[in-house]
Amino acid sequence: MKKKAFVAIISASMLASMGAGALAATKLQEIKAYLNPEVRVQVDGTHVDLRDVKGNIIAPISYQGANYFPIRSISDALDIAVDYDETTKTIIIGEKVDGVSIVDGFKDMYHTKNSAQTTYKGKDYKEAYFNDGSGDRSTNFMLYPNKEHQTLYLQIAAVNGDINDLTIEDGDTNTILKKIDVIKAEEGLVTVQANIGDVKSLYIHGNVKGGTAVFVPLTTSYYK
Repeated sequence: MKKKAFVAIISASMLASMGAGALAATKLQEIKAYLNPEVRVQVDGTHVDLRDVKGNIIAPISYQGANYFPIRSISDALDIAVDYDETTKTIIIGEKVDGVSIVDGFKDMYHTKNSAQTTYKGKDYKEAYFNDGSGDRSTNFMLYPNKEHQTLYLQIAAVNGDINDLTIEDGDTNTILKKIDVIKAEEGLVTVQANIGDVKSLYIHGNVKGGTAVFVPLTTSYYK
């Protein structure tokens, strides 16, 4: 909950973390705001002093009824990585993905943001495909690379059992692009790589026994 509570602050504090070059951008608008040293921050019930990159204690900026902190001070307090891509003017929070995450546009009944299901071995991936249905069953979902990528890097883990006959198919031609006989729970999170050049849609499926769940972190599975 602590990280969710700060998401709004993080996303709204971009200007505070940009360098001098960004401040000269033509799309920036001047505002009138105030420093408010009376506002304090708690993390998990403990007061913390938010600091700038030089280690100085900072106060939030109060503007139109909201408080704004530099994004890096919040990320440091929550132990979340943050970086800034000058080329794309993008603030990157959390893990960097070297490619295009499959989370964009992903739709499935087992798509979840529930931290109880997006956390695997102590790490919260924020969004995941978590199939914990009952009984022996097939587990499957669709992806749509739309002929824009060459390779799929799919991270997947079997929980409390094995995944059998994991198959990645071209969703339009039913051509098998990758097949793995078994992914065992003790293997942990594995990365399955498949060539997907000129493929519009992907059908990914496998078989599991009752009591087994399938975990796919959507934020760290990607196309390239």
